[in-house]
Amino acid sequence: MSQYFTMGEESLWNPSSGAARLFLRQTAVFEAELGLPSGLGPMDDDECQIDPVALGAFAHAVLTYHGRTPHAVILALSEGFTATLLVLAQRAGVEVCWTPPDHDKDGHLRDAQVSSRPPASLAAEPKTQGLKVKVRELDQLMPR
Repeated sequence: MSQYFTMGEESLWNPSSGAARLFLRQTAVFEAELGLPSGLGPMDDDECQIDPVALGAFAHAVLTYHGRTPHAVILALSEGFTATLLVLAQRAGVEVCWTPPDHDKDGHLRDAQVSSRPPASLAAEPKTQGLKVKVRELDQLMPR
């Protein structure tokens, strides 16, 4: 059985029930963390309607959250969700800013990880480059 993420009559994603359930649960975590509605759902029977305006604001906030943190564990936990969300946003026609600020409005880094040296994967490549690659890959793998 599968679920449908739709905008109007257009199907943007048709994942398995398990993938849809996990994605929506992760969405709820980020909604709570950011204090913003996602524009997704609720899942009614096997269909989840998408509000592109709310999805756009949410996707921008998630990308900013992801791009702002230097914390390796938070990055690892959020990367797959963020990439999946950005594929949906692109399919919904949402334009996303790929250069989120590294600091909050007071100039402080968020969720800094204390370490003697940064992981090589973070030092060698800007976070957005890896995320863009992941988005392109997932776009090819996420059935409509």
